[in-house]
Amino acid sequence: MRPTLVWFRLDLRLTDNPALSAAVRRGGPVIPVYIWAPEEEGAWPPGAASRWWLHHSLAALDAGLREYGSRLILRRGPSLDTLRDLMNETGADAVYWNRRYEPALIARDKIIKAALPSESFNSALLFEPWEFKPYRVFTPFWKACLAKGVPATVQPRARPPAPARWPASVKLESLELLPRLDWAKGFDWKPGEAGAQKLLRRFNARRYTTDRDRPDLAGTSRLSPHLHFGEISPRQIWNALTKNADQSGWGYLRQLGWREFAHHLLYHFPHTAEEPLRPQFSRFPWSKTNTGWREWTRGKTGFPLVDAGMRELWTTGWMHNRVRMVVASFLVKDLLIPWQEGARWFWDTLVDADLANNTLGWQWTAGCGADAAPYFRIFNPISQAEKFDPHGDYIRRWVKTPVAPILDHTAARDRALRAFDQLKSTP
Repeated sequence: MRPTLVWFRLDLRLTDNPALSAAVRRGGPVIPVYIWAPEEEGAWPPGAASRWWLHHSLAALDAGLREYGSRLILRRGPSLDTLRDLMNETGADAVYWNRRYEPALIARDKIIKAALPSESFNSALLFEPWEFKPYRVFTPFWKACLAKGVPATVQPRARPPAPARWPASVKLESLELLPRLDWAKGFDWKPGEAGAQKLLRRFNARRYTTDRDRPDLAGTSRLSPHLHFGEISPRQIWNALTKNADQSGWGYLRQLGWREFAHHLLYHFPHTAEEPLRPQFSRFPWSKTNTGWREWTRGKTGFPLVDAGMRELWTTGWMHNRVRMVVASFLVKDLLIPWQEGARWFWDTLVDADLANNTLGWQWTAGCGADAAPYFRIFNPISQAEKFDPHGDYIRRWVKTPVAPILDHTAARDRALRAFDQLKSTP
């Protein structure tokens, strides 16, 4: 058998990797490849925090492959040209990959599939986005998913047979994924498949049900970056959590449903990465000065919960989901800064930055997306802190010296509601 190229993308694992498993079953040598081509991702190439994670995840994947006598070939350049070159160099007669669902990459992959003998697989989702009619509300979407039945079979760890001769690979450092200034020194993460499995084993689904909205408690899984980079599959999580006889994992599994919904929306409404799903919001009277933007990004708004979240983000590359909603609401409603600006900031600073999730989250908060919170639902950062950080532990961890508020929340809320009334009255 001639070799098969397995083109790794956001599927950086050996267990439950459909493309890799299929290549091994095909017989013959398997050549794992990763191609760094950020320009092919259109307006959304990986942000700085994502690049940091990617560097370490690629290193972990290569180490895992080497345990079986294999390795990860790294290249940079146009994907089609690079794959064609590798096929010529190795004699490979097929390319296998796991699908991505971002609009720019769907278009890119369609071109490659037409040009090269290839096969693609679903690695990242429980359901393909096109399996259902377009939904705009989560609950009926998720009911349809559950009625169809979740494919929870997990494929075993693949051991790809090595070729007699390996093609050349660039060094990981030459991809220049790491920052030149070490702003990531506070990142306390273990990228890679082993790190994901450790978090899954440690996750307490029962505590999640009661503590998931408390940023002062360790109630969440912190699996989001591992899921985004494909170091663990949603099927693996589903399998692990549905084994509990008391069904304690269903609250968390519903959040996997929201992840599915986000990808469903981005597939059916690809313009929403840049534009509101509800088109009337394109006329929203946003601030023309972006006053308060700098203070928001630096965690110096004078609202302790907002500032704690933004400082946690800058230091760790992550932010608790409840706090994400609060800081997003503050930006788009207290400051009247367009949600797209916040989405861009999160994209660059979150290690779990995911185009589908990021788009859904920001449009939900702004009131302009699918199943969105009503625009007039404006989070009060003071009462949110009192309710979800009742002892102030989270705030004290991140805000050592509070600053004066940059605005009056009540007045800002009234201004936001007037802006919404203006939108409603605009034909």
